[in-house]
Amino acid sequence: MSFDLDRQAFEGLGRLCADAAENCIISARDPVGMERIEARFHGSAFDPHRHDTYAIGVTLRGVQTFRYRGAARLSLPGQVIVLHPDELHDGGAGTEEGLRYRMLYLEPSLMLDCLGGTALPFVRDGVVTDEAFCATLLSALGPLEQELDELFVDDFLARLMQSLNRHAGKPAKPIAGTAWRAATLAGEYLTENLDRPVRSGELEAVTGLDRYALSRHFRAAFSTSPHRFLVMRRLQRARRMIAAGVPLVQIAIEAGFSDQSHFNRQFKKAFGMTPGRWSSLIHGNTAAA
Repeated sequence: MSFDLDRQAFEGLGRLCADAAENCIISARDPVGMERIEARFHGSAFDPHRHDTYAIGVTLRGVQTFRYRGAARLSLPGQVIVLHPDELHDGGAGTEEGLRYRMLYLEPSLMLDCLGGTALPFVRDGVVTDEAFCATLLSALGPLEQELDELFVDDFLARLMQSLNRHAGKPAKPIAGTAWRAATLAGEYLTENLDRPVRSGELEAVTGLDRYALSRHFRAAFSTSPHRFLVMRRLQRARRMIAAGVPLVQIAIEAGFSDQSHFNRQFKKAFGMTPGRWSSLIHGNTAAA
């Protein structure tokens, strides 16, 4: 599939961003654990940050520049970007033309069944030239205005894992069954209790492992710690509330943060901008907050 053909998949919703502010973000309505966006930026867009999801996307226009694993990277139109969970990175436009891209944020928990008991695939360089991989992404990233069917998502994830494994630098390491089950139980428990503090003893009781063994196994499965996992799920809930137009002060409390300042700090660490700035981009208000 040529990139000219790929580009046609973006014409519908792409006009929404083109007619909006110079810098904007369009977010799709997606099942829990997935988030699809289209973004358009000039200049620097995101400060250095890290999140515990995969960020996998396609550059549509311009040159996308970012620092990843201590080196400067760039992505041209048609190339695929693959950022591993919990890896520090920034991002922005590399030319005066500006930048347009689409990105999928995917929680590792959705990939557990596809992985078959192995660790998350790691694509070292962060940029891939692969038409088949690009086509797989476009099958989900093209129709942002459409909600994704459950059967489609199952097949898409299976094909996505094949692409990631093909470009991973090393064969995926197997994870012991006990570790896998414990990490899964802990992740489910944390997700069900986002609105309150969760103590280490609770996770020990749920998983049957001591807190230190659980921490090792959890990181092997999800590439992050239980605490970081809980914070990120709260922040993702906050982004959905921002998209729905809920006031930021209300979001800070309902998403499980102690106060507005705590919410602002955690949000910027995870996404590279403040909640107010994210809200302004989502809702088309060009004034940065």
